[in-house]
Amino acid sequence: MYNKVIMVGNLTRDVDLRYLPSGSAVATIGLASNRRYNKQDGSKGEEVCYVDVKLFGRTAEVASQYLRSGSKVLIEGRLSFESWTDQSGQKRSKHSIIAESMQMLGSRSQSGDNAGYGDSGYNQAPQNQNMGYNQPQQAYNAQPNNTYPQNIPEINIDDEEIPF
Repeated sequence: MYNKVIMVGNLTRDVDLRYLPSGSAVATIGLASNRRYNKQDGSKGEEVCYVDVKLFGRTAEVASQYLRSGSKVLIEGRLSFESWTDQSGQKRSKHSIIAESMQMLGSRSQSGDNAGYGDSGYNQAPQNQNMGYNQPQQAYNAQPNNTYPQNIPEINIDDEEIPF
């Protein structure tokens, strides 16, 4: 069987980070994903899907450090079914996502958070290395959009060389 979920959405609450007795990090996030559609009468409709996501290890720690309520993320993982009996003896259940990978979307200015990621510190190149290009020492994101370092070697690939 195949069990794969890819979901893009916004966090509904701050990250809840905990540590197992083994020392492994576990984080739980609430994710909301909107779907907009046109109704038969021509009016616009919207539905929201809410799901809990569990993150493990370093991914859980990074999420706790950089994400806040409202942050946009892409989660890839598998769907999991949880069932339990609550304090009143009633059986309860829910589906959740066990994350295999997480990508933070947006930027620090969109999240309203000074920890930052995206176009600020998270993807920034080290300041004191030349990166192998013949340019002044600077971070990649210091250049205007749609411009790239000028001395990148060009790679020519003919269609006949591709093995598929």
